[in-house]
Amino acid sequence: MNIPILYEDNHLLVVEKPVNIPVQEDNTRDNDLLTMLKNNIKIRYQKPGNVYLALVHRLDRPVGGVMVFAKTSKAASRLSDGIRRGAFDKRYLTVVRGRPSKDKAILEDFLLKDHRENKVHVVSPKTQKAKKAVLDYEVYGTANGLSLLQVNLHTGRPHQIRVQLASAGFPIYGDQKYGEKVNKPGQQIALWSNALAFEHPTKKDMTENESFPPDVYPWNLWPNCCKRS
Repeated sequence: MNIPILYEDNHLLVVEKPVNIPVQEDNTRDNDLLTMLKNNIKIRYQKPGNVYLALVHRLDRPVGGVMVFAKTSKAASRLSDGIRRGAFDKRYLTVVRGRPSKDKAILEDFLLKDHRENKVHVVSPKTQKAKKAVLDYEVYGTANGLSLLQVNLHTGRPHQIRVQLASAGFPIYGDQKYGEKVNKPGQQIALWSNALAFEHPTKKDMTENESFPPDVYPWNLWPNCCKRS
């Protein structure tokens, strides 16, 4: 599989994750992104033995877009620390059903994951083991009963964008897990990791990489948001 490389040096590998591929091996045993990238590095650099490549953050299997991997343990440690400190700027594009009542807003919820059904629920702040989740969004446009949003993550909870937007009344187009009542089976979720900005683990300057959704429905309702040639 051709996986676009957005940036690479001795410490980092930034790629555009294809949709519907797990980021690491799971119980489906399907090809996963981490293994494919290790094999790619092994071939490109003719490396003997095992290749070090660390997963420092995740994207849900159906979601595509920009991801960073660490090629050294030093980079992995420093990137992971940056994520813990909230020093990563994570920006997403998404298409939702309907139109939010506010053009800009901050959503704050408490989330609890049910590991048996692999689903996250919005719960009371007093719920044991619930974790606070915060994001902000801005509406970029509306068409065909859909809205294009830019979302900035302030926390990194599992399924956070999907469950918070659905709970707020505007589920993501194509999301079979949190929008099953309004989406049809087979529709591809319209959620894309658009940009990542963080401090380079060794150079200490800010590194930003962008990725754009493909020119397909519903993204192409807003051509300016689609993948650049």
